[in-house]
Amino acid sequence: MKQNNSLRGKKCRVIYGYRSAYPHPLKLKSGEIVTLGEKKSEWSGWLWCEDQNGKKGWVPESYVERKGTTGKILVEYDATELTVEKGEELEIVKEEKGWLWCRNKQGNFGWIPKEKVNIM
Repeated sequence: MKQNNSLRGKKCRVIYGYRSAYPHPLKLKSGEIVTLGEKKSEWSGWLWCEDQNGKKGWVPESYVERKGTTGKILVEYDATELTVEKGEELEIVKEEKGWLWCRNKQGNFGWIPKEKVNIM
């Protein structure tokens, strides 16, 4: 599993506010088995997954070992999306298929679409 960490530690400024669409995010442990869904995304490289408790969310395809309609999670994963306002400054932790995992000044972590920020 290859991750793009070239932006790790860099700052970015929010240019378009973003509100999370998922108030109860999917959180998975390495080795967990999920059911793969048919939902399509505007971002390639993401899979719609459902955990054993019925919670659903998007997971980077590279984090899943596919076996038909199920998948095994390869690394711990948190689908939390970060709600942000225009002008906020964030620290980038990692990038994955058009999304950034960031930390805000309050210490909260979450995903935000890369198109919503300017890299500083």
